[in-house]
Amino acid sequence: MKITILHNKKCSKSRCALKILQDNHLEVEIIDYIKNTPTRKEIKLILAKLGLKPSEIIRKGELVFKEKFSKFNFTEEEWLDILIENPSLIERPILVYGNKATIGRDAEKIYELIK
Repeated sequence: MKITILHNKKCSKSRCALKILQDNHLEVEIIDYIKNTPTRKEIKLILAKLGLKPSEIIRKGELVFKEKFSKFNFTEEEWLDILIENPSLIERPILVYGNKATIGRDAEKIYELIK
């Protein structure tokens, strides 16, 4: 089975996650989500596999978040729109493997997913 990674090559955590997948000889589909932003439907599917809401995958340390979004309360549907318009706000890396997914910021979570 193929594992999909929403990847940002500029992110060290994302590069590390990709290396773990490759070192374990998994078939990997790499999606540069900054250039190829997932659709609303795709994000909803990923969120369902993560068991999270859109507001729970926001990178709150990003400058665009601090400047444009931190002072407002948005609905989950509004957050979906914001994520699509500002993909840099999507937490990374997200790994999807079958019906499961994880945010692979630490190796332990990646290994749990691929077992």
